[in-house]
Amino acid sequence: MEAYSEFAQVYDLFMDNIPYEEWCDYLVTLLKKYGVDDGLVLELGCGTGNMTEALKHRGYDMIGVDNSEEMLSVALEKNMETGDSYLPPALYLCQDMRSFELYGTVRAIVSVCDSMNYILEPEDLLQVFRLVNNYLDPDGVFIFDLNTRYKYENILGEQTIGETRDDHCFIWDNYYDKDSRLNEYVLNLFIQGDDGRYDRYEEIHYQKAYDLEEIRSLIEQAGLRWEGAYDAFTMNPVREDSERIYIIAREQGKSENTEER
Repeated sequence: MEAYSEFAQVYDLFMDNIPYEEWCDYLVTLLKKYGVDDGLVLELGCGTGNMTEALKHRGYDMIGVDNSEEMLSVALEKNMETGDSYLPPALYLCQDMRSFELYGTVRAIVSVCDSMNYILEPEDLLQVFRLVNNYLDPDGVFIFDLNTRYKYENILGEQTIGETRDDHCFIWDNYYDKDSRLNEYVLNLFIQGDDGRYDRYEEIHYQKAYDLEEIRSLIEQAGLRWEGAYDAFTMNPVREDSERIYIIAREQGKSENTEER
């Protein structure tokens, strides 16, 4: 799969109903709760840079990592168009989060908009967590969200989502398999060209549902310290019907079995 290739052209238009600023408020609350008031922060799966840029404007020095060149090209345009010369520009890197590399460590690593659900194998997710632990400052903080199994089984699975705009539309079909816990998204895009005709593009995406205890086990295997989990956008414990959850872990010294970068 070439993640978000054609969709990158219109991603922000279709996602304009997501309250990124409110999500950023919540994320900053978590960062500060766990002691990260400023400094260098990495966002994994940054996409078109909406959260990276929002955190930059909250005073954090930002690095964004994503494996889609098309999405990052949009992020770079935003990075150059902010007009705030007093803010250091974010650094964007085109890398797979399963093998990302940095020149040094960071105070915090964040990942939102269910980017971690795109890691389909527990072994790969463990590798992501090991790299996170490797690139965090001592006692640094890792914050990420996940769509829950409840959401895939009861909200998204077997549902079709569609939306039409002036010059483009999409149809998003969901197919969830309970045995594999994989959700398949079949995304059909219709984008109007300069000649007035609509071109059709198809992308197929996969996400995996993970149980909370499975995630905790992988975090601890990676050498990170489990700090807790919240029902999204609250400070309340995870519920059985939580649709999105936020998980917090902390660097606690690299264990002997943690892979180096």
